[in-house]
Amino acid sequence: MTAGMSISFLPLGGIIQEFRVGEQNIVLGFPTQELYEQHNTAHFGETIGRVANRIKNGVIANLNGREYTLAQNNGPNSLHGGVKGWGKCVFDGPLSVKRHDKDALLFTLRSQDGDQGFPGTLELRVWYTITTEADTVTKTVLEAEYEVEFVGDECEETVVNITNHSYFNLTGDPDLSGTIAQLSTDNYLPVDETGIPHGSIAPFPHKVTSPFTLGDSAPSIDDCFVMETDPTAVPKDTRPLPLKLLAAFHHPKNGIHLEVHSTEPAFQFYTGKYINVPAVAGLPAREPGSGFCVEPSRYVNAINEPEWRDMMLLRRGEVFACRNVYKAWINI
Repeated sequence: MTAGMSISFLPLGGIIQEFRVGEQNIVLGFPTQELYEQHNTAHFGETIGRVANRIKNGVIANLNGREYTLAQNNGPNSLHGGVKGWGKCVFDGPLSVKRHDKDALLFTLRSQDGDQGFPGTLELRVWYTITTEADTVTKTVLEAEYEVEFVGDECEETVVNITNHSYFNLTGDPDLSGTIAQLSTDNYLPVDETGIPHGSIAPFPHKVTSPFTLGDSAPSIDDCFVMETDPTAVPKDTRPLPLKLLAAFHHPKNGIHLEVHSTEPAFQFYTGKYINVPAVAGLPAREPGSGFCVEPSRYVNAINEPEWRDMMLLRRGEVFACRNVYKAWINI
């Protein structure tokens, strides 16, 4: 289903399938939903939940006064909501609606108590709004708004962390070489060998807040960067908070620019080290370094860190929500 002329979505996972800037689609994907079902091991474009990123050892240590064991689908850890997280589910929609006086598309998903081992029945609502922004150039603006409501009465607590897992490639080539990147923070969560944070925030060991070039000479990055270092300042619903620029990218060859903004306190920046998607439907194989992700979210494994867990803990009757905004344009 297409909204406007430049961006399209799929009911499967509420996937962002195309994001065209000029003639170029800057997100990795496939031409049909069936191909996503068959080959999307990399989570191209998916809405990730119930819990984005990793949960240590696939265990939630203390929820509803008990321990929950989840699928270990990433080494010893649970990743992106389990074997069939929300990105692998078919949503209801899209439904054309008005949202904040703008035309929008609404996707919904009901996740029952016990889904992938998580407690409580939840309803997910995703609104996509496409507008333009006139500056010195005309920018295409995609806003994604996420709202998760605890609608069941099976228990008192559950856990939520939502993100979008689009991979961007601004080059039009098979890899990212020559893409200029700049992150808005160098605060990050140091991790163990399985990608689980140690529980501290530290400066990133490479220079990322000044422009740097993605490609063979750049470090491979798969880390969670922190915009809000005070976990007590993160509400369940971050939408009332100001949007912050997380990262900016451009490619000098074609003049394509991308900015990612969010109300979320952190984001995973991933340069695609583990992409391994075969050539299908006339598309080339997508391999390591074919795209990068900026995944706005809460802190990784927050539910198992006492000082962080409240940002990911959803109690019965509460709503979890956030906003992500992508701006893209051409300026040679």
